Amino acid sequence: MTTDEATTERARPEPIKAVPVRHPGRWAAIAVLAVLAAMFVHLLVTNDEFKWSFMVDNMFRPPIIEGVLRGTVLITVCAMLLGVSLGIVVAIMRLSTNPILRVVAWLYTWVFRAVPRLVLLAVFGNLGILWSRLEFGVPFDTQIGQLFGIDNLHLRVFGFKATDVLTGFVAGLLGLALSEAAYMAEIVRAGIQSVDEGQSEAASALGMSRAQILRRIVLPQAMRVIIPPTGNETIAMLKDTSLLLAVPYSMELFFQLDRVGKRTFQIFPMYVAAVFWYLFLTSILLVGQYFLERHFAKGYGRTERARIRLRTIAAEYGGGGGDTH
Repeated sequence: MTTDEATTERARPEPIKAVPVRHPGRWAAIAVLAVLAAMFVHLLVTNDEFKWSFMVDNMFRPPIIEGVLRGTVLITVCAMLLGVSLGIVVAIMRLSTNPILRVVAWLYTWVFRAVPRLVLLAVFGNLGILWSRLEFGVPFDTQIGQLFGIDNLHLRVFGFKATDVLTGFVAGLLGLALSEAAYMAEIVRAGIQSVDEGQSEAASALGMSRAQILRRIVLPQAMRVIIPPTGNETIAMLKDTSLLLAVPYSMELFFQLDRVGKRTFQIFPMYVAAVFWYLFLTSILLVGQYFLERHFAKGYGRTERARIRLRTIAAEYGGGGGDTH
C-alpha cells in the first residue's frame, strides 16, 4: 500500500448532509384546522343566538347552583359509593366457588348491563304503580292465613306510602347505582384476576384467611388496574345524572337549566350553559383521576420492574434477594 493510499484511507469522511424530512400533509392539516378554528371562533363572536349576557346572567342563579350541588354532585357521589360497594360484592360472587352465587351474580350483571340507564330510570321512577304501600313483616302472611283458614291475616310491623319512600331522588339514585354496580363488578373482577395467583397461594400458606388475602394482598395490588376505569365510570356517572329528567327529579342541573330555557323561550343558550357546567365538573374529576392513578401506580415504573426482574434472576441462580455484584 502506497503512502498516498494510506493517507486517503486515514482521511476523515465528509460530514453527512442531513436533509430534514418534509411533511406537506402535516402542514396541510394544520392549515385546515386553523381555518376551522377561526370559523368556530367567528361563529361564537358574531352569532347573536348564543346570547352570552343572558346565559351568564342565568347560569349562576341559586336554583342552578343548588342543582349542581344537590343534584349532579350529590347523586354522583352517592351512586358511585353504592355502585362500587355493591360491585365489589358481585365481583366476589362471580369469582366464588359456589355455583349458585356465580349464576346469581352473572344474571345481575347481564340484566343491568343490558338495559339502558334511561329505561331503568323511567322504570324506577314509576315503581309506585306496583305498590301503594311498602310494608315490613312476615312475607306471604295473607297466603299463610288462607292456608290455615284465617281471612285477612296481616303480620306486618310497619310500613310507608310508596310515594313517600320512592321519591325522585331515591328512584334516580337506585337506578343509577344498580346499573353502575354491574359495570363495577366486571372492573373489579378484572382487577382481581390481574393479580398473580402465586401471591394468594403464598399468603394462604402463611395461614391467612380468604378474607384477609382479599383485603390485604389482592385488592391493594388490583387497585392499579381498577382505578383508571373507575375514574372513567365516575365521569360517565356525572354526565348520566342528566338522565334524571326521566324520573323526573327536579333538583338536578340539566333539569333546572332546561326549565329556565323553556320558561324564557331561550332554550339554546341554556343548553350551551349546560355544556360549560359539565365541562367544568368533568375537568375537576379528570384532575383527581390523574393524581389517584399516579398514587396507585407507585412502584410499577420501568425502573422498579427492572429491579424486580434482577432480583428474580438473582434468586433463581442462588444470589438471594440482595443486591447483585
